[in-house]
Amino acid sequence: MGKSTLLSKLTGTYSEAADYEFTTLTCIPGVYNYKGTNIQLLDLPGIIEGAKDGKGRGRQVIGVARTCTCILIVLDVVKPLTHRRKIEYELEGFGMRLNKKPPNIIIKRKDKGGLNIVKSMGLDLTHIQSDETIISIAKEYKLNNADIHIRCDATIDELIDVIEGNRIYVPCIYVLNKIDQISIEELDIIDRCPHYVPISAKDEWNFDELMEKIWEYLDLIRIYTKP
Repeated sequence: MGKSTLLSKLTGTYSEAADYEFTTLTCIPGVYNYKGTNIQLLDLPGIIEGAKDGKGRGRQVIGVARTCTCILIVLDVVKPLTHRRKIEYELEGFGMRLNKKPPNIIIKRKDKGGLNIVKSMGLDLTHIQSDETIISIAKEYKLNNADIHIRCDATIDELIDVIEGNRIYVPCIYVLNKIDQISIEELDIIDRCPHYVPISAKDEWNFDELMEKIWEYLDLIRIYTKP
């Protein structure tokens, strides 16, 4: 896909690259400087189907990914959607939510008193049918005594995420590599897609946009100190 080449070109750190997938077998770190700030990149082994269930050391790989402030998913521009769906499925299954905000739901657990549902004034829940549905889901996850404050039009999946409490919400950039293999018209379409940055790792094309996008998604603020 170009992960290793991208790391090598951006940071000067050697990571084995080849014309076949899954050449990276361990976590390879590298650092580059942008706007006066050192930014660390980790080249992780590729994720295969079943990674969330432990295949191909998948749990170790995704476990490291969960500690990162921003995720870069490097895709082949010729078949990006197929690989994107597979990777997202594995990450979702391990509790990672990409480019999503945490639902505005607060659960205050208590020792007794049962379940109390508190919804913001005027809030209309379009995805959850009734308070009984919320209570049923909570009890299914062994939550029997709590005040559940719902302040957004949450879905059932979002409610479950908050109850389980082990989800992480992380920004993600989809890096479409090998843009030298597509037409200008195709590139224009891709460039308008949110969260996508087209590059050529081999030729170092569009690295400026990628580094700026990483900076933006990391939400870094440069701190100036007086001499």
